[in-house]
Amino acid sequence: MSARDRILARLRAASTAETPPLPDVKAWFDAHRRNEDTDQRVTRLRAALQAVKTEVHDVSATDWIEVLLRIAASKGLRNLLIGTGTAHGAALQARQPEHLKLLPYADAIDSWRDVLFDDIDASLTLARSAIAEIGSLILWPNASEPRLMSLVPSVHFVLLDVATIHSDFHSAITAEGWKDGLPTNALLICGPSKTADIQQTLAYGAHGPRELVVLLRHAEGAAA
Repeated sequence: MSARDRILARLRAASTAETPPLPDVKAWFDAHRRNEDTDQRVTRLRAALQAVKTEVHDVSATDWIEVLLRIAASKGLRNLLIGTGTAHGAALQARQPEHLKLLPYADAIDSWRDVLFDDIDASLTLARSAIAEIGSLILWPNASEPRLMSLVPSVHFVLLDVATIHSDFHSAITAEGWKDGLPTNALLICGPSKTADIQQTLAYGAHGPRELVVLLRHAEGAAA
């Protein structure tokens, strides 16, 4: 028998062999998942984000806009890119800030690419959820808040509702039903953009925002 025949014979034998059972992923995560409450998940997420130079601020449904405007003023930001047709964007527009120009992402990118890359100081997007175990924010870009909003501006504000923080990745994808459909881009953001050269010199902002500011929005009456 030639070498070719021997290889084909092994392949045919393998194709008819009994398929081994798949691992029970759910059972593994159920057995290893931390038994923690919301406050503990918040603590873990905050520690992981701050460890990679992410700003984290506690806010509420009533004061998050004032906190954002205060941070923007301290950074000397001139403008803020917001999505279209979003509740948080509308709330910010209703506030009519005097010293921060709000720029809705309303046009096709080809018509204002230079403005986006050269003149936009910061952007605001809403996180779908977050993962405490790995310190990641989950964003699902859409037509209202496209991917470029979290990629191009130097400062990226992310509004995150505390109630949407999951313990681990498996909890996130099962609770949110990821198997039923995903967007073109599902993003996990773990901090500001950073890279290092061969000498291990760390630089921020090389491939995306150099600053990530997370507004942890707590439910009214909850302890921040």
